[in-house]
Amino acid sequence: MNFSGKVVLITGGASGMGAATAREFAKKGALVVIVDLNAALAREVAAEIGAGEPVVGDVADSGFCNRAVETALARHGRLDVLVNCAGVIFRAAAEATSDADWRRVMAVNVDGVFFMSRAAVVPMKRQKSGAIVNFGSIWGGVGAAGVAAYCASKGAVHNLTRAMALDHVKEGIRINAVCPGEVNTPMLASGRAVPPTAEDLRKLGEAVVPMGRLADPVEIARVVVFLASSEASYMTGSMVTIDAGYTAR
Repeated sequence: MNFSGKVVLITGGASGMGAATAREFAKKGALVVIVDLNAALAREVAAEIGAGEPVVGDVADSGFCNRAVETALARHGRLDVLVNCAGVIFRAAAEATSDADWRRVMAVNVDGVFFMSRAAVVPMKRQKSGAIVNFGSIWGGVGAAGVAAYCASKGAVHNLTRAMALDHVKEGIRINAVCPGEVNTPMLASGRAVPPTAEDLRKLGEAVVPMGRLADPVEIARVVVFLASSEASYMTGSMVTIDAGYTAR
């Protein structure tokens, strides 16, 4: 898979699966534009992969999302791939989830995907080509206890992916989603009453994943790159589960 000359915009590209995805696209020759709220981490990843200055801001803001796409176009003249990886989690059942917590999860995980995708399809339609890869989750399909807002948000991402794929299928734009299982990222360790150690996370993988381990972020990133490539030319509206057998049960 060769992305030489292709422009790839990645939200949440400063850490975890987003950063791994940025690295994988850069290895394939892509011109990467990183979007993230964390300026310092975003600049570190951008410098590492030889990308330009990251676009720093909050994807929950529709105006910012428009500006992020405009920046990619001003910098490179086109937009070939959008990866919507930015996301947040709040660990609580519904009764312990405040209005503010609910709205923040939905704003980043759902609104952010919608705003970025809405902005991106405009230049993609002009080009008559483009690919969008959203980050769903296994919890958008099967649910889980103690993460009500997150599960609801990812279920919304799955159906938004399907709907937009059908809206734009005749315009040369393919829209798919990856649905990761348990991945060794900062998000997996975040929001817990007691921060888990590396050993705790290793034991978690052994206990809950049929393959007996957590995924490395690069294992998800490689599937994202595939979905954005011409190798996946007949795929749109697909939810691609990457969970080492978790949901097979």
